[in-house]
Amino acid sequence: MSTPGLPSTVERSAVTYVEHRVRTLCERHAKRLQFHGWHHVSFVRDKAVEFAAVNGSDVSVVEVAALVHDVNYLVRRNSTAAAGSGLRMAILADAGVPDPVAEWVDALVDEAEMRTRHRDISREAQALSDADTLFKALPVTPVVLAHRYLAENGVSLRELADKIVGEQRDPHDEGFYFYSPAAAAAYSRWATANLELWQCIKESLDDPTVERLLTAVA
Repeated sequence: MSTPGLPSTVERSAVTYVEHRVRTLCERHAKRLQFHGWHHVSFVRDKAVEFAAVNGSDVSVVEVAALVHDVNYLVRRNSTAAAGSGLRMAILADAGVPDPVAEWVDALVDEAEMRTRHRDISREAQALSDADTLFKALPVTPVVLAHRYLAENGVSLRELADKIVGEQRDPHDEGFYFYSPAAAAAYSRWATANLELWQCIKESLDDPTVERLLTAVA
């Protein structure tokens, strides 16, 4: 639930400032942000706004949260959302977002994070989570972008497979992979196929012949 008494709207000028600031940072550090760059941020922002408009969230708060949700990757490689709190709050302060709203945005970014989210998160966090989760579940993501994640975060294929299956299997099996009924209806088949692919990747890496193959082409 949204916290009672907090201002419920972020001024459009503040949203525009945050968008410009984050886009500038993403473009400046594009070589570092191969996966979590502006292409990712803008996708998540667009879908989060779409989901927020349907579920009754404060759209402006969700939009700003989507814009700053992955700034942790500018702070530290392969980090959690919490690592970006300082930079996130600084950007919001510079944009003139009131402190209570900035704290709300910061909290809901953590609330929406895949590794810790649960069935009963707020509507705003649901909208943000569904948008970010959809990016992960897109059929093109493992084909076009997975290698970028490996390079950006300095992890192995096995580590990525373990992370995806470990974090996403329970929400998928327990029925809150997507919170929006419309998103679940439209995209659950993609999510199921994506998880099955990564489970198969995990299993294939236990085959010594596959391991030798990957070593040979690395």
